[in-house]
Amino acid sequence: MIMSKLVIAEKPSMGKTIASVLGADKRQDGFCEGNGYVVTWCFGFLSEFSEPEAYDEKYGKWRFDDLPIRPDVWQYTVMRDKKQQLDRIAALANRSDVTELVNACDAGREGERIFRNVYALIHCSKPVSRLWISSMEDEAIRRGFDDLKPGSDYDNLSFAADCRAKADWLVGINATRLFSVLYHRTLNVGRVMSPTLALIVQREAEIDGFKAEPFYTVNLDFGDYRAASEKLKAKETAEEVLRKCEGQAAVVRSVEQKEKTEKAPALYDLTTLQRDANRILGFTAQQTLDYVQALYEKKRCTYPRTDSRYLTDDMVSTVPAIALSASLICNLSIPSPYITGPICNSKKVSDHHAIVPTTGSTKVGLDELPAGELEILKLIARRVLVSLSEAHRYLETTVVMDCGGSTFTAKGKQVLSPGWRQYEKPEDNSSALPDISEGMELPFVDAALKEGKTTPPKRYTEDTLLAAMETAGSKEMPEDAERKGLGTPATRAETLEKLVSTGFVERKKNKKSISLVPSHSGISLVTVLPEQLQSPLLTAEWEYRLKEVERGELSPEQFLDGISDMVATLVQTYQPVLGAEVLFPSGRTVVGKCPRCGSDVTESKKGYFCERNDCRFGLWRDNRFLAGKKINLNKKVVSALLKDGRTFISGIYSERTGKNFDADLLMQDDGNKTSFSFEFKRDGKHEAATGRT
Repeated sequence: MIMSKLVIAEKPSMGKTIASVLGADKRQDGFCEGNGYVVTWCFGFLSEFSEPEAYDEKYGKWRFDDLPIRPDVWQYTVMRDKKQQLDRIAALANRSDVTELVNACDAGREGERIFRNVYALIHCSKPVSRLWISSMEDEAIRRGFDDLKPGSDYDNLSFAADCRAKADWLVGINATRLFSVLYHRTLNVGRVMSPTLALIVQREAEIDGFKAEPFYTVNLDFGDYRAASEKLKAKETAEEVLRKCEGQAAVVRSVEQKEKTEKAPALYDLTTLQRDANRILGFTAQQTLDYVQALYEKKRCTYPRTDSRYLTDDMVSTVPAIALSASLICNLSIPSPYITGPICNSKKVSDHHAIVPTTGSTKVGLDELPAGELEILKLIARRVLVSLSEAHRYLETTVVMDCGGSTFTAKGKQVLSPGWRQYEKPEDNSSALPDISEGMELPFVDAALKEGKTTPPKRYTEDTLLAAMETAGSKEMPEDAERKGLGTPATRAETLEKLVSTGFVERKKNKKSISLVPSHSGISLVTVLPEQLQSPLLTAEWEYRLKEVERGELSPEQFLDGISDMVATLVQTYQPVLGAEVLFPSGRTVVGKCPRCGSDVTESKKGYFCERNDCRFGLWRDNRFLAGKKINLNKKVVSALLKDGRTFISGIYSERTGKNFDADLLMQDDGNKTSFSFEFKRDGKHEAATGRT
């Protein structure tokens, strides 16, 4: 019997590419086979954490008394449309000729988790090796299989992935149910989503609270250049400066020249690529991730979910080939000379190096790529040429002059060497100042008063929000923390999309860009969330501790115990915000005023309830006393009871006699309980009755 290795890839396209390289060219239903390999694949995650009701049916209803929820033994639910593939993988793994499994899922935290979940679900105990590559090119795959690592080398990475997922479940399930129950509407809460929403809400508050203040400057026009006064608050002062300048020459007081250097920006990691794609192309973060993932699977670029902007030291020899691919993609020349040193630094590379085009990215025509993918590939390629270029050098000149007793400043810029900026918006020397020396008298052509206003902070775009997420809370984190900010490059796009899909954030298009604006419900949610769920420090601290789990410095149990304690404390100590009913209007029909607090009472499926969160007043449709009398508690009846405390009812059923009678229904409420009674029109002819709820 010929022994085989079972290779499990993350997606079908990747599995088929690996099979082709390994010579497993016999196509079967859901796998490929040959040359001592069986290659199959997942469809991303094949399972997910089970919903709370899978642990206990009581969790099917959202109740405060059931919180917090923490599974003792975690359960998984296989997605219905993926069960067939999981069964296929199990059958392949159990074949007698299969002696070993190879984890060929994406080389990262989530890829590790996808494989480990499958391995656990199929109850496999055969040895595992790990394929760890940053490119889907044939040669990279061959080298990876020549250098397979023991699967156990990545146990800690698996623990960190599992901890991250369980922590997100614990916070998401418990916090979402807690705030939804307390505020009577679905409020999705998440450890990355909520502080990201808080950033957007805070920026909107700064904009709303901003008061524009006017300012004035006096500009002297010398024809080829201009000089401006300092900003003046009073228009009268500016007009006086302008008057004194009339007919006067300007005298140069000082001329200062500084040669400045701008180093070329580093290569792209996922976040900087998403930022530029949003700013330059208008793509959302999720669109960019989808495009670059597709390019990776088509062997056009290297692994996308990276937080590094450098190549490893041993890649110096491949830089010329990468540069050639980049120049062909962009139809631009390679910088001459080009510098490899600054872009190769192994100390700044974690799991994966920066995103670059593969050396074989142009072997197949670029015209085969969809427009979005091609634009992203060109962006990546251009950044390679930029990063290999020399620095941009220029001479900055500052001239200070006096005119009419006031000081004016003129600035100019002269490009000495374009360097890396030749690949971006070229700069000319149109802003350069003429030869000016100290003591010169300069007759100006014209003088004018210019009015301006201070401007509020700008709303976030996906570009600027990604930047804010990347640095949020970093000042409070330890200097040696490997991960700072909100989320990771791989999860930030998903977070933004979830904020939009849940209705907490809206995309609003203006002339040049699309802004992210919080909705009313988003602002309301941030208003009632405690500081710990708004603060970026929570998720930044988690990422720091997850890195400790990856390094084996913190056990998974310690990490999850800390999360469970935090959730339990939140449930036990959180107090609803008084008056929050105005933040979360139900939109239900108002039938009257609450007899206890005066707030609106609205109609819902199960009855009529006070809108105020801390008020317990309610009239249930299935009230036993009224149901026994066959009284229909409709909107008309409830409105009258709330307004007058009484209403006339005809055809009331007598449970004692079996006959019907007419009477006034009276409602009394003592602040804790509501009771009902009847008042008869004719004494003695109908039975009296009372009831309490």
